[in-house]
Amino acid sequence: MADNFLEKHYEEYEARKAAYLRKKKHLPKVPRPLERPEDEAL
Repeated sequence: MADNFLEKHYEEYEARKAAYLRKKKHLPKVPRPLERPEDEAL
């Protein structure tokens, strides 16, 4: 009944993960502004 069930789901997971990482790799990086304190003497 559960013949190759886990293997199939793991392969699907690996495919989704690879697609996500490919998509993430091509996204532009958003620069975050530096947070500075109100009084820089502190």
